[in-house]
Amino acid sequence: MVFSALFSVLCYSGFSPGLLLCSDASEAGFVSLDCGGKENYTDELGLNWTPDDYLIYGEAKDISTENETRKQYTSMRIFPADSRKYCYKLNVVTRTRYLIRATFFYGDFDSNNVYPKFDISFGATHWSTIEIWDTTEVRELIFLASSPTIDVCLSNATTGQPFISTLELRQFNGSVYGTLYEDRFYLKVSHRINFGADSEAPVRYPDDPFDRIWKSDLLKKANYLVDVAVGTVNVSTKLPIVLNREEMPPVKVMQTAVVGTNGSLTYRLNLDGFPGFGWAYIYLAEIEDLELNESRKFKIVHSDHPELSYSIINIQENAQGKNRAIEAGSRNISLPFVLQFELRKTADSSRGPLLNAMEINKILERNDGSLDGGAIANVIALNSSADWAQEGGDPCLPVPWSWLQCNSDPRPSITVIHLSSKNLKGDIPSDLTKLSKLVELWVDGNSLAGSIPDFSRCPDLKIIHLENNQLTVLFLLKQPLMGTMEDPKAGEILERSTEAQATASTRSSWQRSSMSNAKFDIEKFDGTNNFGIWQCEVLDLLFREGSDIALSSKPKDISDED
Repeated sequence: MVFSALFSVLCYSGFSPGLLLCSDASEAGFVSLDCGGKENYTDELGLNWTPDDYLIYGEAKDISTENETRKQYTSMRIFPADSRKYCYKLNVVTRTRYLIRATFFYGDFDSNNVYPKFDISFGATHWSTIEIWDTTEVRELIFLASSPTIDVCLSNATTGQPFISTLELRQFNGSVYGTLYEDRFYLKVSHRINFGADSEAPVRYPDDPFDRIWKSDLLKKANYLVDVAVGTVNVSTKLPIVLNREEMPPVKVMQTAVVGTNGSLTYRLNLDGFPGFGWAYIYLAEIEDLELNESRKFKIVHSDHPELSYSIINIQENAQGKNRAIEAGSRNISLPFVLQFELRKTADSSRGPLLNAMEINKILERNDGSLDGGAIANVIALNSSADWAQEGGDPCLPVPWSWLQCNSDPRPSITVIHLSSKNLKGDIPSDLTKLSKLVELWVDGNSLAGSIPDFSRCPDLKIIHLENNQLTVLFLLKQPLMGTMEDPKAGEILERSTEAQATASTRSSWQRSSMSNAKFDIEKFDGTNNFGIWQCEVLDLLFREGSDIALSSKPKDISDED
């Protein structure tokens, strides 16, 4: 995947009059699902949680650990380790940006110390593989809603069982995290770091009105902010910080920072989901008092991007004053899995570099899913209360629904539908005729009635089972549905499936074919070719010629040999 540079590699945003300085802490647009929970409640942060007890799949399970007492992490929902996907559907506002967060608190729920491994997907897009190496895994994704609902699905368990502890939706305001490519890509959160933190506790709601989680730089984790330069110290202020953009870190994060007193700040950390293209920014605010003859100037030094060092950052000058936030970075930059970077002071700077916060997101290409998603969604809508219609997500990706099969195209098409004995009623859904790659259709053993739609737009259709319904019209063959005359197996299937259909009693119940002027030649039945297909071809031709009810039964004076 090749990207063009949508923005300059290094850019600044300084304070501008008239821009919103901060947002009121509000829970509007928030959804907090306690997976496996049993009741509504409000947590210690003031967030309102609701249980997912409306789901018909999965098992709610309570867990208990010594180190975690928050109510939302004392329950979970566990799903079978099978070939299906299990989805949550959430309502959203179209053309609005959101953060979706899924949390997985293991707690050794299966008591066998086999750490689960499974996939999580956002609609048809593979979001992440969940590997439980630690007690808790968190995944976050920033997206622009393109439809009124979203689906988050778990599938493909290779060890243990898929499970989930919480699912949270947080709505952004205005242009927060807006990009030129947001209709085609998501932002998968890799790191959001609060530098100079006074504890290991994260900063989130209500300090952050969008409930983003800013991790402390004091956390002790493998490959997380290691190789720290000698002379790195923490600084802080209690004065308010002017934020010029809503996507800036909250004031509490910008009130702390690290300073490289020996002239540099160095860090190394692993980036989840990389190598790849990313959205990467550092956030800066001058929170120390500088004398008139003092300055703080530095460059970003990155071995893979020497062009970053061309620009010199002077926080107070770029922000037009003290305690004003700016950002520096890129919305489209190639980053490695192991990121090493340095902030290095210039020769004419009297103070070492300063860093308040950093945010790195992986640019994740959106998968638009099956070509048949719209058509099959209409079929689902006709049977929305049925258990088989509750699976959710894309019909084909990351794995197909349990009652259908798909091909392996980059944008898959549905090839097989198994809806036998599913209590289907009414007409055969006309949207099934839009499935251009359909090979098999099994809808036998239901209560379908009325006319059979025209399947001429399904040229690959080979097998169709309609028996044991209340269908009342002849099946119109506009192409060889079951194969050629020399295909006896196909003929047997067709002969059996047409047994459920009776000749119409009135001419008004038929719908005439647009091919009425075409010439049809049918070879004579000689006793060796397939009678089932031959019989259907004759009936179809009689219909086209308007002679379909001329003979309601075989005359007594005509023998089977005749």
